[in-house]
Amino acid sequence: MTDFKPARHHETLGDAFYDRVAAADFPQTILRHRDQRWATRMGLDGLSEVDWLSHFGRFTPLPGSLPEPLALRYHGHQFRSYNPDLGDGRGFLFAQGFDLQDGRLLDFGTKGTGRTPWSRGGDGRLTLKGGMREVLATEMLEAMGVYTSKSFSLVETGEELQRGDEPSPTRSAALVRLSHSHIRIGSFQRLAYLHDTDGLRQLLDYCIDTYYPEFAETEDRAAAFLSAVAGNVAQLGAQWIAAGFVHGVLNTDNINITGESFDYGPWRFIERYDPSFTAAYFDETGLYSFGRQPDALAWNLTRLAESLVPLSSIEALEPALNTVWPAFRAALPRSMLRRLGLKPTDIESDGAFITTLFEFLGASQAPYEQFLFDWRGGSLSAERAAASPAAEHYTSASFVPIADALEAYAPSADVNLDHAYFARSRPRTMLIDEVEAIWTPIAQDDDWTLFEKTLEEIAQMRQAYGVG
Repeated sequence: MTDFKPARHHETLGDAFYDRVAAADFPQTILRHRDQRWATRMGLDGLSEVDWLSHFGRFTPLPGSLPEPLALRYHGHQFRSYNPDLGDGRGFLFAQGFDLQDGRLLDFGTKGTGRTPWSRGGDGRLTLKGGMREVLATEMLEAMGVYTSKSFSLVETGEELQRGDEPSPTRSAALVRLSHSHIRIGSFQRLAYLHDTDGLRQLLDYCIDTYYPEFAETEDRAAAFLSAVAGNVAQLGAQWIAAGFVHGVLNTDNINITGESFDYGPWRFIERYDPSFTAAYFDETGLYSFGRQPDALAWNLTRLAESLVPLSSIEALEPALNTVWPAFRAALPRSMLRRLGLKPTDIESDGAFITTLFEFLGASQAPYEQFLFDWRGGSLSAERAAASPAAEHYTSASFVPIADALEAYAPSADVNLDHAYFARSRPRTMLIDEVEAIWTPIAQDDDWTLFEKTLEEIAQMRQAYGVG
């Protein structure tokens, strides 16, 4: 506990940016997941289980950090309809502290911790299944190299919840996640909606001082900030595509200003390349489908640009906003090649190869993650790929251009093919049926064995890909 380096940065914004709240008083607290690796990075690895549950189940303040939780205020577009009644409705900013490894500020955000002024009639709770799914999503995405929040703690809270989208009553949980910023595009939209130019300037200054200090002396801080956020968000979109991931709900309140993936509701991984694949059953038009995610992110960034106009000008912000597509086109080949363990060459050649690769994956319907696993290291894995369950896809004439291109790429220094993970015949995946299979023994017999085994497999995968 003595290694924890607390912070209270967000408090300096003042009461106009948040509401001081209290966590729900839960009937019980049962620890279901504790990320010891990130606990070590935050200097909290020495906490006993009793103390852990006190802080992350009862929300006793962490010494030196926020004395009470803060429910942040924000607005946002939800499926492109503006909603001025959002805000932290079933969670809050619990604490802030510094990563002992890289020195960066991290926020402890919660989900399922009770009602706030922004609950809009909801109960402010999270289902245990929803918490379990978020743990699996963040662990899997981190292993794949996606810049994601971390599921720091999951505590079962002993309540019975009524939910229309799953059998009820269902069990409840409180989730704590680590992320580098709790501030989102919707935070700026709210202030623009209220015509609060002073508040906008204060929030921008806070974001630059806290997250983008390199722009402290820049003349047009708003344009520089927008360009940096656009670059980070574009990179995130590329990482999702390389992971075969569909977030499902890319509303402006779900995009934060550090370009970090978070808040996992109806997420899915694709089994095969399909740009039209959606994660949410209510996404009837495919607005946030797999292939439209980059467009959704660019649309959201345009809303950020609009919000910043009072602090800059359209003439200055437009070029900054227009950096998003070049940034994405550069990031996508890099992200795909990173997953394949190959060294990039030049943007044009790499981009052409990835386009050809997606055409092959779409036409052949080869399993997406299996392909990336089979061809890790390019031609170094030809023998592995020939023994793959998907080997039939690599014998067709349509694969010849892919094989030739793979032959031309050199393996990256961290290709790591001698790791035990690459001796498997199939990669670890997290398709919807697998998630349901993990939940079933928990729901029926309170058996967490498969959940724990899955996390062990993902940890092996993370190590194989050299993450963390």
